[in-house]
Amino acid sequence: MKLLPLALAPLVAVAALPAPLLAQASAPPTQPAPPEAQAAGPLEAAAEGVVAVLRQERPAADVFAPSFRAAVPDEQLAQLMQRLVAQFGALQGVEAVTATGPASATIALRFERAIGSGPMQIDAQGKVAGLLLNQFDPLDDGADRIVADLAALPGTTSLYYAPLGDGAEPIMAVNADTQMAIGSTFKLYVLSALARQVERGERAWDEVVRLDRRSLPSGIAQAWPEGAPVTIHTLATLMISISDNTATDQLVAVVGRDAIAAELRASGHAAPERTLPFLTTLELFGLKGDIEHGLAYARASEEEQERMLDAFATEIAGDPERIVKPTFTAPTAIDSLEWFASGRDLARLLDRIAALDDPTARAIMAVNPSMPDIRRADWRYAGYKGGSEPGVLNLTWLLQGDDGEWRILTLGWNDPAAPVETSALELIAQRVLSLGRDASGPASPAG
Repeated sequence: MKLLPLALAPLVAVAALPAPLLAQASAPPTQPAPPEAQAAGPLEAAAEGVVAVLRQERPAADVFAPSFRAAVPDEQLAQLMQRLVAQFGALQGVEAVTATGPASATIALRFERAIGSGPMQIDAQGKVAGLLLNQFDPLDDGADRIVADLAALPGTTSLYYAPLGDGAEPIMAVNADTQMAIGSTFKLYVLSALARQVERGERAWDEVVRLDRRSLPSGIAQAWPEGAPVTIHTLATLMISISDNTATDQLVAVVGRDAIAAELRASGHAAPERTLPFLTTLELFGLKGDIEHGLAYARASEEEQERMLDAFATEIAGDPERIVKPTFTAPTAIDSLEWFASGRDLARLLDRIAALDDPTARAIMAVNPSMPDIRRADWRYAGYKGGSEPGVLNLTWLLQGDDGEWRILTLGWNDPAAPVETSALELIAQRVLSLGRDASGPASPAG
């Protein structure tokens, strides 16, 4: 999860690759490695050192460069290791070290139930300056084990992996009909409503609008000049690929709150009253910042909520500096002030996006597919949107195989008691994808 000014946690997609479990430190360029480091020896020694640190057999200072330890403190490294062990069993050792340069390699570490691999860099002293385990190939894994590990997480979790289309039988389903807070995954409803308007000729992707909305980060458009000319395509790409909140609120104004609500209903959402009236990101920030007002809003009827939003708009006049800014250090009313959908709701929405004759919306979703290259190669198409705030995480992919079949993989995690660990759910997503396109498994009783 990104750290934002004013401690504002993002209402955004998880914008990194799934399971970047050992963050890569941003180290300054180093001098070329000395001659003795240009053989495989220093790289292999560094990989063995990584294993020793992760097993708590050596101190991190002996193996990792100061720049890495500044980016990934020892405590965080230990927590990440605990999560890996919980899902994949004990770390057994180095599986392979494949040099990619004099001071870089792809390393593979063997756990009891997976091979974890990714790039590693060493500095001139042979210490690890960068490490990113971004691919996990499970050993002897299966749907039953994945479902059990998902159920063991605190709070409420959901998983829906299925072909799209009416009557499609899910491959894996856990709490697939449970309404979950989805964070910025709600922006897919905005994208779908916009695409429908383009399809009907009411809008055009190259239509230029003037930027007259502002929200809080995540994103970049909040810093752009007032009145800046931007195309609708640019706004939609920012909204989906980096979860730009200002771009989102601008598109909500362009498309119209009522049109987005109509798209939500048309998609077959099972509980539209949980999400409507359809909030902008700035409205949600404001409601969560002034929590007494926010909870009063949550208790009100939909008609009264609309009046409250009108009053809010008059009061702040679109200025983020005039709201009470939420701190988002802990889950805040995630069961009432949020956007909600079940796994099957999201499947019905993605089915509509997959059916669009114009591929533009799908191309926008594919800008950031949020999966390792080796997993991306398994699919003809991969698009992604996710969302998070403390206590809320959603990861949603639209996938198409070489046979043309469309699928959804969506995972959700809500915990009103504590922030959730992004890496834990990302690991489970990787495990599902690693089972292969022919994987099959049980639907849970709640599925």
